Amino acid sequence: MKIIHIADTHLGLSAFNRVDPETGMNLREQLIYDNFLAAIDQIIGMRPDALVHAGDLFHQVKPKTRAYTTALDALCRLQDAGIPAIMVAGNHSMAKTRYTASPFEVLERGGYRAGDLYVAHHNRYRRVELDDTVFHLIPNMLRPEGYRAAFDGIEFSPGTNVLVTHGLASNLKDRRLHTVAEHELDATVLSDRFDYIALGHFHDQVQVADNAWYSGSLEFCNYGEIGDTKGGLAVDLATGTVEGIDLPHTPMIDLGRINCDGLSAREVVDEILMAVDDAGKTTFQAICQVTLDGIRRETRRALDQKALLGARSRMLDLKLRVITVDDTAQVFREDTLAGLDYIAEFERFVEKEHLAPGDEEYVKKTGSRILRSVIERHREGENASE
Repeated sequence: MKIIHIADTHLGLSAFNRVDPETGMNLREQLIYDNFLAAIDQIIGMRPDALVHAGDLFHQVKPKTRAYTTALDALCRLQDAGIPAIMVAGNHSMAKTRYTASPFEVLERGGYRAGDLYVAHHNRYRRVELDDTVFHLIPNMLRPEGYRAAFDGIEFSPGTNVLVTHGLASNLKDRRLHTVAEHELDATVLSDRFDYIALGHFHDQVQVADNAWYSGSLEFCNYGEIGDTKGGLAVDLATGTVEGIDLPHTPMIDLGRINCDGLSAREVVDEILMAVDDAGKTTFQAICQVTLDGIRRETRRALDQKALLGARSRMLDLKLRVITVDDTAQVFREDTLAGLDYIAEFERFVEKEHLAPGDEEYVKKTGSRILRSVIERHREGENASE
């Protein structure tokens, strides 16, 4: 049997405060829908025996109407092509209580033929048999022990066994996403008794055991993923072959690093525009980042943002990643604070929230000021005790 493994499509995610002039919809959200359906069409063209989605189909437990209609459209296309869809609920789209309806209940009532759609949700294990292959579906659980309980109840088939689940493999625990209901998957659950383990939640495409893979998310969901591999996996269960496949998505482009030492604000802007020009047409409706290394705060404040409007208008977003030469955050790297740059960590957290540009800048500025104040008081206390 040959399957396509995808995950973390996050239908309904919006960001960057850009509007599609034709639909009036957030442009980021619109592109995610369009790319997802294009990816489904590409998968159908590959003629797999099944499509496996390892969680976070939707970005939220109460999806937007367009997120629902996009998912239903995709399932109809798969049904017409005779390709069954196998899914588990991820932490973003799981019902948090027994009284909350799961968004997958809507999909299950979509009038699909028996054998076209199999979903595990509401913290319940599900066993699915397709030909000689058994798919063991464990959705994102409310509590970590739920995974082990589900695993202990599994009856393995003498044929091929595939686990589909959503969570963070224990060997990736230092790369937590810090999202709600993010649970660690221990080595017992990721058993070598499975012929293949299809994982969701971690957004990079990576192998975590001989038989276990994350497909990665289809889209770049934040700037922290700029180095990740996106797409899906084509898996031949008979031979154990796993191959990465490139699927439609909005590109995220690193425009490089600019050494700002000794540069004026005007010169920094010129260097940014030069980096954009060098990237050419690849920046159209792309998510782009340029790093300003060693820029002084007064230089940063003096940057002519209007001069960047033309470049920004062609992109989905342009982020100026700043490393300031006179940033008091350097004190946070001292041994007394375990070498952690709290300001940088806080700014990365804010960026993941996809706030409007003006709100993001305000939250960063206010939060950083408070953090610096706390750290300074901490240092004064340390010095007084010496």
